[in-house]
Amino acid sequence: MSDNKTIKVSEISELIKKQLQQIDIESYYEETGKVLEVGDGVVRIYGLTNAEANELLEFENGVKAIAMNLEEDNVGAVLLGPTHLIKEGFTVKRTGRVASIKVSEKMLGRVINPLGEPIDGKGKIDGEFFEMPLERKAPGVIFRQPVEEPLQTGLKAIDSMIPIGRGQRELIIGDRQTGKTSIAVDTIINQLDNFKAGDPVYCIYVATGQKGSTVATLFNTLKDFGAIPYTILVVATAADSAALRYLSPYAGAAIGEYFRDTGRHALVVYDDLSKQAIAYRELSLILRRPPGREAYPGDIFYLHSRLLERAAKIINQQEVAKQMNDLPECLKGKVKPGGSLTALPIIETQAGDISAYIPTNVISITDGQIFLDTDLFNEGNRPSIDVGISVSRVGGNAQIKPMKKVAGTLKTDQAQFRELEAFTKFGSEMDAVTAMTIDKGQKNTQLLIQSLHRPLSVEKQVALLYCGTHGLLANIPLHKVKEFEENFINLLDYSYKEKILNEIKKGNFDEKVTSSIEEAAEILKKQMNY
Repeated sequence: MSDNKTIKVSEISELIKKQLQQIDIESYYEETGKVLEVGDGVVRIYGLTNAEANELLEFENGVKAIAMNLEEDNVGAVLLGPTHLIKEGFTVKRTGRVASIKVSEKMLGRVINPLGEPIDGKGKIDGEFFEMPLERKAPGVIFRQPVEEPLQTGLKAIDSMIPIGRGQRELIIGDRQTGKTSIAVDTIINQLDNFKAGDPVYCIYVATGQKGSTVATLFNTLKDFGAIPYTILVVATAADSAALRYLSPYAGAAIGEYFRDTGRHALVVYDDLSKQAIAYRELSLILRRPPGREAYPGDIFYLHSRLLERAAKIINQQEVAKQMNDLPECLKGKVKPGGSLTALPIIETQAGDISAYIPTNVISITDGQIFLDTDLFNEGNRPSIDVGISVSRVGGNAQIKPMKKVAGTLKTDQAQFRELEAFTKFGSEMDAVTAMTIDKGQKNTQLLIQSLHRPLSVEKQVALLYCGTHGLLANIPLHKVKEFEENFINLLDYSYKEKILNEIKKGNFDEKVTSSIEEAAEILKKQMNY
């Protein structure tokens, strides 16, 4: 045999080695399951033994679901799409991801569903996306700061007596048709000045279980008042599945967290959490979880507490803030300190019963509540706030100094006046002191009445309330108080901008300012012949 035909063993082994190196020996393991039964927005799946709680599952036709019940022989999942698209025997695979929403800056001014898809017919949302988990642990105590910065609502009654601070959770509670949504909408409209000044409070309005027409009206209102550029609407209407209604507040919180953790301020309105609780009860009963009080599942308190705890004011120290617990991957390296997320949950009561299950739950989680009374509403006292029951547990910390000085005793005065008024209805004669107290209380009540979507800047509020609390309205008849108010605001705008409004804005409230307010009130009273 000639040399050129000799086969060298070493060459062969080298060749085999090279070829073996090119082979990818990693095995791919994909866990799949089969749909056992489907109905009412809930699917039972066999075969996903390693599925995790809140994991995102995907069906062969692309519809997604979230694993909720992890039982021994099957997984109960809630559908994120229409039930009729899923059939028995469909294959399901695990995604290995928790349920999340892709958040983008370009969402501002848009209407989206809880999955982050636009539903306003204005085409798809572009821009850089950040995948924020729907469920996330709230920031730990170390990463929080006490609430000190005010979030102005523009409503005299709230900013003076029940102030809301950035990072606070303030519950709005009352029967239907008492103006709960109006308070939240006015608060959003009032952030326009901040937006123009380049320090925006980004607003997320979550509409859960409402009519589509109601949401459309609300969108148009915000548009008319120029609030849309800094607002995102997350909508799960009454026609949507229970799963979407249950997830909608979480989607709102996740979007708010994106703004908060990147060092900005956000406000999220949950309108309303009673409808989310109903959606969760619906899902739980279909998933055969044991019912508790009022047929709600046992973990309904936990549902709301883990949602509302996510509202926070983040510490203003970069080194500490960037170590925040449970940070999503997409935010690592992007965290900035000093951001805040303020939550305004709304709860609907039945016949003013705040001791029902869901209201008491949410009252105990939040930092105060604004209670709206039907009788006051019908009397024309709007916003119809019951001062006796309403409270802000942050209180004066969330007020500017001038407001603190003016409104210090206003809340107790008004509560006492209400009691006194009720008491004097029985008696015929009143002494001079009681008559004066009642007169002052009635005029202050008139001052605190505010028209719909007419928020006032805090400087004007302070000047007005000073007139009320310091008895400058004593000679003015009750029916003329509103007229006085309008003329007084116009006078401030035209003649006292420097002397009064700008000084209050700076936080000054000395004798100079108060005497200017008294001067302006006297001028006006002369003009009105009082």
